[in-house]
Amino acid sequence: MAVLSKFNQKVVLVGDGAVGSAYAFALMQQGLAEELVIVDVVKERTEGDALDLEDAQAFTAPKVVRSGDYSDAKDADLVVITAGAPQKPGETRLDLVNKNLKILSSIVKPIVDSGFDGIFVVAANPVDILTYATWKFSGFPKEKVIGSGTSLDTSRLRVALGKKFNVDPRNVEAYILGEHGDSEFAAYAEATIGSKPLLTIAKEQGVSDDELATIEDETRHKAYEIINRKGATYYGVATALMRITRAILRDENAVLPVGAALNGEYGLDDIFIGTPAIINADGLAGVIEIPLSDSEKDQMAKSAETLKQVTKDGLAALD
Repeated sequence: MAVLSKFNQKVVLVGDGAVGSAYAFALMQQGLAEELVIVDVVKERTEGDALDLEDAQAFTAPKVVRSGDYSDAKDADLVVITAGAPQKPGETRLDLVNKNLKILSSIVKPIVDSGFDGIFVVAANPVDILTYATWKFSGFPKEKVIGSGTSLDTSRLRVALGKKFNVDPRNVEAYILGEHGDSEFAAYAEATIGSKPLLTIAKEQGVSDDELATIEDETRHKAYEIINRKGATYYGVATALMRITRAILRDENAVLPVGAALNGEYGLDDIFIGTPAIINADGLAGVIEIPLSDSEKDQMAKSAETLKQVTKDGLAALD
């Protein structure tokens, strides 16, 4: 297992929009990495953000925060990509694919050309497709490319279930699987609260299957609700990115729901899709395949089919 033993851990953030700047702020608050370099086509904004963020040091932890460019990735441990066109009201994440594949293709090559040999973490949407494309464009091993996947969706599900059953969402062990998007689904069959099956607790408390299905549907569409009200979602996904970053930089072997490369799990391969996985200093250390009900297996297969087709069409359009 690789251990990031350097005293100076370095993160390069590509994309200083709402998600990127919120992620940078989360890193400052958590005291993660000793150097943060912010890259964006709007250079002046990155300079302003660096000046603003460095003021947090006196209350958190010392950190070099600066504006930079792709060449700064040469000795970085982590490159986090949030750059891309934002999702607009009425748009699905998959609607963004052609615009953001073009943007991504202009980012990954110069980063690789810099000599970067760390780990890519991708959060731009449609994240599963862009994670796959990052792997293809970079030529990196699969374990060194990770998507934010269903980390945010899983957090949304756990928060909703925590409210429903009046428990701390951190004690809800339930996952959203599949695409980070409209074909995602809640894996209720194996979900637990305090090691007790969620479905058993629901039955005891008179929570119907329809109510659980409503929670799943509201989780699936929560992004649209936020976008319609404030234009974008960023705090939740930025915190999810921070959590993935912490697992990598601190070599945690943390089990997190990410966009992971599958090699036969769930009967799938040649795809990045949302599933629990082990994350450490090597990147993706392993995929944890959740036992699924027959209906959940069908949902996973359909979600994967959707992603594969859109990925194929999107990459073909670039040629």
